[in-house]
Amino acid sequence: MQKYIALLRGINVGGKNKISMPELKKMFEDCGYGDVITYINSGNVIFTCYNEDKEEIKKVCESAISDCFSLNIAVTIISAKELSAALNNAPAWWDHDQQSKHNAIFIIPPATATEIINEVGIAKEEYEQVGYYGQVIFWSAPIKTFSKTRWSKIVGKSAYNSVTIRNANTAKKLLQLLGM
Repeated sequence: MQKYIALLRGINVGGKNKISMPELKKMFEDCGYGDVITYINSGNVIFTCYNEDKEEIKKVCESAISDCFSLNIAVTIISAKELSAALNNAPAWWDHDQQSKHNAIFIIPPATATEIINEVGIAKEEYEQVGYYGQVIFWSAPIKTFSKTRWSKIVGKSAYNSVTIRNANTAKKLLQLLGM
């Protein structure tokens, strides 16, 4: 049995796409997933299952969300092993400066990290740092110059529809909840 995390994109943000975490947990259990845990209100679901086909798991989750909540929500699935590998290979500068924002940008397939980076553009070295491992892009930027960064403007790009973003604290907490 494998451990996975489903990361839902764009729920409970600004009063839109509201989903109750207890109801989401029940939905995952009803889909046959085990050991279901939700973490904070932004759509992080840890679970176990025997199926190792992440694309199939993604389709099941998106379909169930549509059926249960009448919402079309993009989901990305990352295994516990993949999250552990990504965080263990995060750039040395990521999540080390308290005066900066540090995000983990999770790619929603079929997009790839390389495609997203190419679309957003090369980081402005004087304002931000960007690196990636697997399907996770690591981004850090000083709070005082955040608005000058290229990656803070990802919201206006089509690439934004192919990612879901978590801050460093959330990404690390998810790994901790996985027992890794």
